[in-house]
Amino acid sequence: MSKKYKVWVEGTIVAALSLVLSLIPLQIGSSFEISLGQIPLTLFALRRGWKAGIFSGFIWGILHFPVGQVYYLSVVQVLIEYPIAFTFAGFAGLFSNRLQKSIKNENRKGITINIVLGTFVGAGARYFWHFVAGVAFWGSYALWGMNPWLFSLVMNGASGLATGVVTLVVLLGIKRTMPLLFIGTK
Repeated sequence: MSKKYKVWVEGTIVAALSLVLSLIPLQIGSSFEISLGQIPLTLFALRRGWKAGIFSGFIWGILHFPVGQVYYLSVVQVLIEYPIAFTFAGFAGLFSNRLQKSIKNENRKGITINIVLGTFVGAGARYFWHFVAGVAFWGSYALWGMNPWLFSLVMNGASGLATGVVTLVVLLGIKRTMPLLFIGTK
């Protein structure tokens, strides 16, 4: 099998693993959750780059449909919260080249910085779209009659930040114990 196809197969497996991990219930109420699926997707994107990362994120978003993990209000809302939001999680891979160079040069500080940046860019990009959907589609469900913009910012911001922090802690642990997992062959 060619190297190109190995990356796409790896990305599909990562998407499936991300879905399985996101089924672990870490939800508090109807609007706050920590998504463990972000961990393997971010690792894969940092290892293989943003193109492979967004492909895997897209597959992760689509996989929510056959397992019945889709909350439906409208077609546009579903498109934003699943294929689009999860695709954007792959933008963690924007820091892949810099991370690979830091690994090659044994620049420990550069490795850590690029893992941090990639993690928060991926989580932030994903949760930006959840924020948009929260304002546009879920705003009428805001607790205590809160402003939909504020409610979505607080709930999706907290979820995105918590997901980013958990992802970062795990990835920094992987960097210490199994750093070879970050090495991609391009």
